[in-house]
Amino acid sequence: MMSVSTMSVEFPAVSGKLVTARFDGGDITSNAGLLLLSAADRKTGLIDSLAAAIEDKRQASKVSHDHATLLRERILAIAGGYEDANDLDSLRSDPALKLACSRAPQTGEHLASQPTLSRFENSVSKKDLLRMGVAFAKQGVAQLPAGTKKVVLDIDEMEDPCHGQQELNFFNAHYDTHCYLPLLLFVTDETGRQRLMAVVLRSGESGCRGVPALLKRAVGLLRERFPEIKIELRADAGYGNDKVLRCCDKLGIEYTLGLRGNTRLHDLSTATQMDACIKYTQLKYDPNHPVCREFGTVEYQAGTWNKERKIIVKAEITEAPNGDVKLNPRFVVTNREFTDPEQAYEFYCGRGDIENRIKEFNLDMFGGRTSCHRFLANQFRVLMHASACFLTSVLQEAAKTTAWTKAQMGTIRLRLYKIGARIVESVRRVWVHMSSSYPDQRAWLTVYAALTS
Repeated sequence: MMSVSTMSVEFPAVSGKLVTARFDGGDITSNAGLLLLSAADRKTGLIDSLAAAIEDKRQASKVSHDHATLLRERILAIAGGYEDANDLDSLRSDPALKLACSRAPQTGEHLASQPTLSRFENSVSKKDLLRMGVAFAKQGVAQLPAGTKKVVLDIDEMEDPCHGQQELNFFNAHYDTHCYLPLLLFVTDETGRQRLMAVVLRSGESGCRGVPALLKRAVGLLRERFPEIKIELRADAGYGNDKVLRCCDKLGIEYTLGLRGNTRLHDLSTATQMDACIKYTQLKYDPNHPVCREFGTVEYQAGTWNKERKIIVKAEITEAPNGDVKLNPRFVVTNREFTDPEQAYEFYCGRGDIENRIKEFNLDMFGGRTSCHRFLANQFRVLMHASACFLTSVLQEAAKTTAWTKAQMGTIRLRLYKIGARIVESVRRVWVHMSSSYPDQRAWLTVYAALTS
């Protein structure tokens, strides 16, 4: 049978010349941009710190791939768009990925295959994962600018549907599916840059489980580097409960949390709600009338709370396309100082941008690929996907003077990672001949300069 590499295929002639295609171009890759990710890893030391957290119980004489190389191969592949370990069966010989993992593209041994990576994923222990989580969080804190005086911690969960027999994939009535509920923690500094600080995989019926422990660890790491830092927690109504509030009081941090409405809150906020209704009746016939929205504050103590707390009330009249009118009151509990409740509520609404970061983690970095049977193996996977997210965010910061500094991670992959190149290895040098027609050459070189300075 004829070899695939020698088979030719013909396409319609162009300018009177035959067009012939053949798989004989040599070591050509479409992932030359992974070298930038490798530079981001060297700058931060992320993967080496994660590898150091894993106890290696293998017999040293039989080890072909150390933990750092296995992690680097898997994380860079995820960032490059290859989310399945099966992809590494063919990608393990990709010259760009081998270079990014510090192996010679032609003469170096191939990287690990899917079975090796699967055994690796299932070999980590609970203690290994705890140490890895702390190492990952420390890397997030290390990326904050020197002299940071205030940060906002945004916490939220993500629905991760399960379709097999994964451990702890319980049914969740809210999402109406069997799922995991990973808990994601982001830290936002004074420049507005949002960074992923922690990802904790949880069963499908977790609720607020794990939040106080995660907050305690995060606050401790932040104060370890910045002793005088001001910290504020921001989250939706799923976390506005006594357990989280008491945790914030104990840690001495500010909080702005959504709060589910109840009869007592509606009674206390009657005046604000009536103001919104009166405003609507006065303006409803004006075709250009503004949104009828009123803000106020009340003092409230739930039955499980240990003291009264300040509640921001937003009462808004909404109009459905079919003409239905609805009074839509919302409540936020906070201990931050403010003079205008509307501004305080707008600060709470800022948490909505974290949903975009969660979408990037889930969709662009495939954070929902938790298909291992073992729960601990799936937690390990989540950390690797989070690491791919982390390194790409480092690239985003390095690209701050280019058009891609605010681009989504999927766009970063397409514009900065997916570059065609011919790779040639000689006795003294490895040449990476990237495409001369690559449209973002200047931006790529700018990012490289920032990562290697």
